Amino acid sequence: MDSYLFFTFLIDAIIFSGSVLVFTRNPNKLVNKLFLIICVVSIAWATNFKFIEVPTNVDHVKLLNSISYFIAVILMFTVVLFTYFFPEKRPLKYLKAFSIYLGIVGLLSFTKFIAGDVEISNKGYVFSYGAGTIFYSVAFLIGILLIGRNLLLDIKKFTIESKKQARIVATGFIFTFFVGLFLSLVLPGINQTTKLDDLSPFSLILFLSFTGYAIVKHKLFDFRALVVRSLSYILAISVFSTFYVLALYLIRRVLFPSTSITTSQLVSNVVVGLIIVVTYPRLKVFFDKITKKLFFRDAYDPQVLLDKLNQTLVTNVDLDMLLNKSAVLISEGIKSVSTNFYIRETSYFDSRTIGTQSKLIPKSEIEIIQDLAAKLHKKVHTTEQDAVDPNENELNKLLSKNGIEVMARLVSTLDYEVKGIGYIFLGPKKSGSLYTSQDIKIMEIIANELVIAIENVLRFEEIEQFNVTLQKKIDDATSQLKQTNEKLLALDEAKDEFVSMASHQLRTPLTSIKGYISMVLEEDAGKINDTQKQMLGQAMFSSQRMVYLISDLLNVSRLKTGKFIIEPKPVYLPDLVESELTQLYEGASAKNITLAFDKPKKFPTLNLDDMKIRQVVMNFTDNAIYYTPNGGKITLELKDKRDSIEFRVKDTGIGVPKAEQHKLFAKFYRADNARKARPDGTGLGLFMAKKVIVAQGGSIIFDSKEGKGSTFGFSFPKEKLLVNPEKQ
Repeated sequence: MDSYLFFTFLIDAIIFSGSVLVFTRNPNKLVNKLFLIICVVSIAWATNFKFIEVPTNVDHVKLLNSISYFIAVILMFTVVLFTYFFPEKRPLKYLKAFSIYLGIVGLLSFTKFIAGDVEISNKGYVFSYGAGTIFYSVAFLIGILLIGRNLLLDIKKFTIESKKQARIVATGFIFTFFVGLFLSLVLPGINQTTKLDDLSPFSLILFLSFTGYAIVKHKLFDFRALVVRSLSYILAISVFSTFYVLALYLIRRVLFPSTSITTSQLVSNVVVGLIIVVTYPRLKVFFDKITKKLFFRDAYDPQVLLDKLNQTLVTNVDLDMLLNKSAVLISEGIKSVSTNFYIRETSYFDSRTIGTQSKLIPKSEIEIIQDLAAKLHKKVHTTEQDAVDPNENELNKLLSKNGIEVMARLVSTLDYEVKGIGYIFLGPKKSGSLYTSQDIKIMEIIANELVIAIENVLRFEEIEQFNVTLQKKIDDATSQLKQTNEKLLALDEAKDEFVSMASHQLRTPLTSIKGYISMVLEEDAGKINDTQKQMLGQAMFSSQRMVYLISDLLNVSRLKTGKFIIEPKPVYLPDLVESELTQLYEGASAKNITLAFDKPKKFPTLNLDDMKIRQVVMNFTDNAIYYTPNGGKITLELKDKRDSIEFRVKDTGIGVPKAEQHKLFAKFYRADNARKARPDGTGLGLFMAKKVIVAQGGSIIFDSKEGKGSTFGFSFPKEKLLVNPEKQ
């Protein structure tokens, strides 16, 4: 029994030492706190078993037995809670319900319902199960499942290192609690006289082994730095204590050779030496703080101040914010009552004073300070220096009048005669002390760094303000352009109204002209000779072209006003094409151009806008005649295909340059070679032709090679345009 007790205490001591090391590594971390609690509760659980049979009173044994059940419940809760935060925090799912259930089981552990009973026999104490032991076992089973879920299943988003840690510790916990469950519940059921205090430490060994492996293998807690520091501290104490005791011993032997040293005196000397060595660092820190407050109230670390200032300079692009933060840092570092910045006016902003004190220096005095400072050839000036130069004396008076003891110039060049971009003004020190040479050097460094940062911010401000000004100018120009555009739209509308009105007015006399020319050609007014007939034919042809031009103008006007309407009716295209050609033969024969049309004998009747299709056929053919040189050939084709009908006008004319073909059907557009061949063209014919064809569901056919001729035409799907398709 004694050997088992010693073994248990040894394991408990090791566990406690390890838990304290883990806790002291980072006392504020929740995982470290929980690990310490788990270890302490585990030690209490195991130790409780060691003394469970010591009391002679059976009631005391029953109480310790109930306590062992209760401690096990606490241990389970802390372990489950630990897994919710290790190795990374996860949502506290199921924890509330489990805590309530475990709390009820823990309270019932102090009753026979769970703890059972204890009896005395010839072999010692006999422990029996309670009726509610099943609920106790279920609580532990749920806890083990939650541990497994947290450490094995709910780690999908963890890092690889965290996953390894979780799996190793999960294995240790599961083994520990299965063995503990076996020793606590199963084994006593098999043999009720089993001494649990002899076996319980083995479950703690498993816990310690797996957790220790995770610590060493995967650096669950970083012990190395702690161990090294502890070891060096212990060695230092040992060395200093040894030297202290040895020195005392030698001094005593030299000064008092006849006096003997007892063992108690030697031990007391060692203890005193240890106390001195241990307490010396803390006393030193304590007195350092007191002496610094008394004698070094203005002391500061220049590097810390510069590091903080640099961090501020690289993280701020707003001038007010940058200078306000810098002023606070300088005042806190150098211990000045106030720190203010004066920034000269720029192209877009007036002069500004920014800092810890809102008092403004009059602008008239600022101008004098600028002139005087430029003559002193100093970057940092303090009023505490003896003034020999009259300019310096006058500058000191102005600065002192405004509560300034140090002035640093913000200049980006070694030529200090320039005015620079501004100044840093420091008030007196809070302690009333004078500014030291170190303070002056630090202010020179700060001024150099601030110049660059402020210039960059000022450029940024100018760019921003320029963008604002530019945007305003753009908005103004846009507004003017909008007004101009509205005027142009009004003029365009007036033009359209004029074109529409003029076109309507021109159609009436043109109709009359065409009618009289037609009557003369038909010799209603008497016989005419061939020359007269030819001349009248040319007049008839020109008047017809004028009719189509007016029609194009009217259609363009109707397109803009939304009055362009397609009016389909049955049309027999072969007759329509043939009738239009009869008006063009005279013009073609005048240029010795062959105009050929092979009229189909059979062709379907289609629902089309008769007048508009006539105009398209006339435009395509008329253009071919105009742009085909003398002696050329023009062929008209009308084909009835399986799913569509196609009309083409092929010529051997001048063609269209490839670079201009994509713009050919735009309104008022004419190719360069077309303008040279026919200066009086309008560029409306092809534009309106495409509108008419597309509006009726068709598509334009076009192909051309410069100098080799062109093909213009259209294609319509038959199924949508057939009249009586069942008879076709």
